[in-house]
Amino acid sequence: MKVKPIKSLWGMTGSLEEQVRKIAESGYQGIEAPLPSKKNAALFKDLLHSYELDYVAQIFAETKESFQAQAAACVEFAPLLVNAQSGRDDMGEREQFDFFTEAVRVEKELGLIVGHETHRSRPLFTPWTTEKLLNTIEDLKITADFSHWVCVTESLLERYGKAVQTACERTIHVHSRVGYAQGPQVPDPRDSHYQMELHSHLGWWKRVAEERKKEGHRFTTFTPEYGPSPYMQTLPYTQAPAADLWDVCLWMKSFVEKELE
Repeated sequence: MKVKPIKSLWGMTGSLEEQVRKIAESGYQGIEAPLPSKKNAALFKDLLHSYELDYVAQIFAETKESFQAQAAACVEFAPLLVNAQSGRDDMGEREQFDFFTEAVRVEKELGLIVGHETHRSRPLFTPWTTEKLLNTIEDLKITADFSHWVCVTESLLERYGKAVQTACERTIHVHSRVGYAQGPQVPDPRDSHYQMELHSHLGWWKRVAEERKKEGHRFTTFTPEYGPSPYMQTLPYTQAPAADLWDVCLWMKSFVEKELE
């Protein structure tokens, strides 16, 4: 199974062209970012084409109407896939069902591949709600960010094996960030103190790749989506970051490529 590393623009600085060039020169095969502004749309498309990068579009939609509008706006950028932070965590079961059923209908109508992210503050923020929705809505797919589940459950998901397996079977994109019991991002995944967390996450990512291979897919996409402060821990008083964000992402890119290919 080939892996396709994607770099998020989150936390990057400099002009859009500088960011995209740095990503391409570092061996990433695509970028993940929200839709560009109308002002930057043409430049954005040109940069993707010039550097031969895939695009993972990000959308953030709390309502069915917002999801439909943002998904439709993605079409002109021909994304490899769409990563959606969808709905709200306080939705009732019926509202969740209605939202994701409509989302799947819209995805098919527009010809988009959409992974709904397992993110805090969204309906998919726990293993059990995600499992229930995946078992209820046949064509619902997810972006697996297990770091959120680790934080929410304050565990390495030992109690949720069936839900994790179901999630791995329905994942189309991975956010390869390592979480721990008290947060969605360890200070530095290279730190030996977090090796149990790192290898637990790696095991789940490998299962995703295995399921993708079984289904006949040629590759698995992953984004080492580590974020800046306040996701990144900082030192008291100085607020200096605990680690270099670019270096952490680049190390995780190489780690996942080595372990999954």
